[in-house]
Amino acid sequence: MNEGITMRDPVNADNTESVDYAVGQVARVAAVSVRTLHHYDEIGLVSPGRRTAAGYRRYSEADLQRLQHVLFYRELGFALEDITAILDDPATDTLAHLRRQHELLTRRIDRLRSMAAAVEHAMEANVLNIPLTPQERFEVFGDFVPEDHDEEARRRWGHTGTWRQSRAKMAAMTKADWARFTGEAAQTVRDFTEAYLAGVPATGERAMELAEGHRAHLTRWCYDCSYDLHRGLGDMYVADGRFAAGYEASAAGLTSYIRDAIHANADRAEHSG
Repeated sequence: MNEGITMRDPVNADNTESVDYAVGQVARVAAVSVRTLHHYDEIGLVSPGRRTAAGYRRYSEADLQRLQHVLFYRELGFALEDITAILDDPATDTLAHLRRQHELLTRRIDRLRSMAAAVEHAMEANVLNIPLTPQERFEVFGDFVPEDHDEEARRRWGHTGTWRQSRAKMAAMTKADWARFTGEAAQTVRDFTEAYLAGVPATGERAMELAEGHRAHLTRWCYDCSYDLHRGLGDMYVADGRFAAGYEASAAGLTSYIRDAIHANADRAEHSG
């Protein structure tokens, strides 16, 4: 969905209140096809406010606002019939739609953060022997399958004592352990995101405290995470697009911020030692 959906690209050169938009302009700005707009018109989902004498569609600002809501709900996975019912509800105004979309997007972000944390730690170690029932495994991992990364984990870390220690620790985890483990990991991402968006420098005390907390989390649940090893993990988060995608879902630039905080914390430990 194009965030520029409400950008003015007027047909009228004087940019008056009567400005409207041709179907091609709307398609370009909203990043949808003309065919899609025609379909939305045919089913009554988004119909142009007027037509010219020649029958050409012209979309008003109100039409663009409705299209924006449609694209938001489509991005969230709603069916077109459901979107029509939602938007045509007379008891729901624009602000209510925005609040609903914000809540749904926030839920999705939280889910992605949890999944990113699970992917991160599964890639760091072989978790094939986690003693969970199929139902418990689904509750912990959802659609993510740790074994899909088993061969990569073995190839990257199988020769190390760290890998063997991580495998033993994770294999001994109960369902409750995994719930705490993934919960802590998700909270760490939330805390880093909050600091990053607040403008806290990666080399600042708060960011380094979060990095140290992350290192302690890995040591507690996975393996003895030295500062050098932690440094390497930070570099891997940036270099490996799968890690970066998980963090960037929370905030663009977050992956590098976490890496920099990890490095700053390691540097501080070395200088204090």
